[in-house]
Amino acid sequence: MSHSEAAPTQRRKWRFPNLGIQILIALALGIIAGAILHDHESKEWVIANIFNPAGQILIIMIKMIVVPIVVSTLTVGIAGGESSKELGKMGLKTIVYFEIITTIAILVGILAANIFQPGVGVNISSLAHTDISSYNETINEITHSSSSPFVTTLLSIFPSNIFAAMADNHSMLSIIFFSVLFGLGLGSLPTEQKTPVIQVLKGVSGAMFKVTNMIMRYAPIGVFALIATTVANFGFESLYPLLKLVLLVYGTIIFFAIVVLGFVAYICGINIFTLLRILKDELILAYTTASSETVLPRIMEKMELYGAPAKVTGFVIPIGYSFNLDGSTLYQSIAAIFLAQITGVDLSIMDQIILVVTLMLTSKGIAGVPGVSIVVLLATIGTVGIPLESVAYIIGIDRILDMARTALNVVGNALAALVIAKWEGCFDQMKAQSYFDNYKNI
Repeated sequence: MSHSEAAPTQRRKWRFPNLGIQILIALALGIIAGAILHDHESKEWVIANIFNPAGQILIIMIKMIVVPIVVSTLTVGIAGGESSKELGKMGLKTIVYFEIITTIAILVGILAANIFQPGVGVNISSLAHTDISSYNETINEITHSSSSPFVTTLLSIFPSNIFAAMADNHSMLSIIFFSVLFGLGLGSLPTEQKTPVIQVLKGVSGAMFKVTNMIMRYAPIGVFALIATTVANFGFESLYPLLKLVLLVYGTIIFFAIVVLGFVAYICGINIFTLLRILKDELILAYTTASSETVLPRIMEKMELYGAPAKVTGFVIPIGYSFNLDGSTLYQSIAAIFLAQITGVDLSIMDQIILVVTLMLTSKGIAGVPGVSIVVLLATIGTVGIPLESVAYIIGIDRILDMARTALNVVGNALAALVIAKWEGCFDQMKAQSYFDNYKNI
């Protein structure tokens, strides 16, 4: 048989790029589109009528499914056999772990800012000045409230109307509290009464995770629109005077993720790079949208597949979005020192200790508030004499910084679920290894 008659070689079948690749392509195209639109006369119309709505649709759809997933997953996990005593122990371990890690994040941020001094030598007249009046109402409520941040957080846990809490995107703590009580109550019922309800909630949870996968098909479009809006609004020139701050924040966040969280993971027998590989799609999505909520359902699903039981993921990860904001607290400590440096405020050791304590309280007390990092920063810097107006100089690049700190928040909360599962002795190592082996082949 001649060469021409030989059987043709089988062509490799083309595969559609996975979600992570799609989002990276959308990110690149969005940056290009935003840069082109930045100086275009129709910028405002395009952003208001095309890009902003297209981006917000993704955020809104994710928020739509977060509450059903949290309620169903957490209730089923607790009703499946968790006693109130065991749950209390897990809750205490979770809060202790969160407080230790976020305090380390604050200290790392302050240390980095003191070593590299990003604000020294910056000409304040070269910085863009943004209006901060939209934050005044929130900051006035915080600074003039008769209740401490701890008391405010404590009271927010107890919902007077659970349906109103579910309708409020910033009432996750109260939703978790209700789900815990509901799970404990359901678990105490006779088997014949609780089994049908548990089966229904399992069906709701499974269906919501399927809906999440459907919504993720839209994610590249949403990412394209969101990043295009950011670049079109601010351009790249706003970065240049504050480039040192941006580089320091990004560098410190990478250091914290790999070294600090990597050490915590190592102690627990987890490879941080394995975790990052598993979360790569979610990290890209969280980074580009600057929203942790966009990946909350998928993080819960993946950490359960990776060996942490539903009772842990459903409890630890949602609470982490209020109490374990590693990226946000790290950024706020750097930003506070930066603002002191550019305004010429000399912070003593005692001032910086006050700064740490204040950040420890305020970062928990108003978690979930829109623009939370800026609000926490405003609530913090006034305690050590830094002018509140100075925050106006960094709001222009806050979105760029928010993207990085959001990604770190996601890594921190995913790792927290695994750490607590290990601490509780319920981590399924065989399931984790099996999932990772299958994941590598996808």
